[in-house]
Amino acid sequence: MPDCIFCKIINKEIPAKIIYEDDRVVAFDDIEPQAPVHVLIIPKEHVATLNDLTEEHTELVGYMTQVAKKLAKELGIDEKGYRVLMNCNRQGGQAVYHIHLHLLGGRQMHWPPG
Repeated sequence: MPDCIFCKIINKEIPAKIIYEDDRVVAFDDIEPQAPVHVLIIPKEHVATLNDLTEEHTELVGYMTQVAKKLAKELGIDEKGYRVLMNCNRQGGQAVYHIHLHLLGGRQMHWPPG
């Protein structure tokens, strides 16, 4: 998608503090962090929302979760705890229409999240 900010990050058209990248995903620090650790993990394939996922994306979403687990360990938040979440559409809190996994940690998380 030519106007997608995350696609532009993937294509290195705009800068981001990338902390992990491979052939399937890119992970970078959120520019408006909601916790001391707030990383976004995005697939290189553009999928707008969770509603747009198909069965063919099952492995990709699982892989994104495994990357979150790996990064949580590398960032030192795995033992105390962390939160992993995805938002869907406006009322679900989605601001960028390219699926992304939030990895949050480094502080006590509360419920309900808001």
